[in-house]
Amino acid sequence: MDTIKTIFWAIILALGIRTIAYEPFNIPSGSMKPTLLIGDYLFVSKFSYGYSTYSLPFGVNLFDDRILSSEPKRGDVAVFKLPSDPSVDYIKRIVGLPGDKIQVIDSILHINGKAVERELVGDFVTRTRDGSIHRSNRYVETLPSGLKHYILENSDNLNPMDNTQVYNVPPGHYFMMGDNRDNSRDSRYLNEVGFVPAKNLVGRAEFLFYSKDTLEPIWDLSSIRFDRLFTGIE
Repeated sequence: MDTIKTIFWAIILALGIRTIAYEPFNIPSGSMKPTLLIGDYLFVSKFSYGYSTYSLPFGVNLFDDRILSSEPKRGDVAVFKLPSDPSVDYIKRIVGLPGDKIQVIDSILHINGKAVERELVGDFVTRTRDGSIHRSNRYVETLPSGLKHYILENSDNLNPMDNTQVYNVPPGHYFMMGDNRDNSRDSRYLNEVGFVPAKNLVGRAEFLFYSKDTLEPIWDLSSIRFDRLFTGIE
């Protein structure tokens, strides 16, 4: 009976921490390169934006909106439930706030009619599973708040989303984009992702606690990216 009680309270404690404090996530795709890599494991703070139905285990529907809410900031890297399928978690960067006008022109992000500054800082090199090398242009993008972060671009006008319509972000919604701009399904794709309701925000990505090169065998300690362990996410 003591063992059963211990297990019960351990489960309750774990669920409580996962619900109100931090929840672990892993990165399965390259849409947020170079900020996040495939094989990264991170903690998301659930309290950053307050709590909604999607903050609770199994999506228990106890309230319609958010409680104890606070406004996300432009540039936050956030986990959210895909509006078209809330069973799917996405992680992207918030670039558009409610009321903003967002557009991409020749790969350059425009916010409310003004081009966002970007500066080429070199190549980002990745190795594919067949052993070949892929290079992307790496830029530093500076958002209107002054926040700087890296983005990747393969080209400036070859991808269908290098030039877009003007997106008018509705009240209570956010516009999300991946840092790997030519390889990200995000709010630019209205039928697949589109504008993200505040209710769908799960939390803000805070820091990495583990990272592994998925191209290497799991038993190979050299596959652990030690330089990424316990680093913050910007």
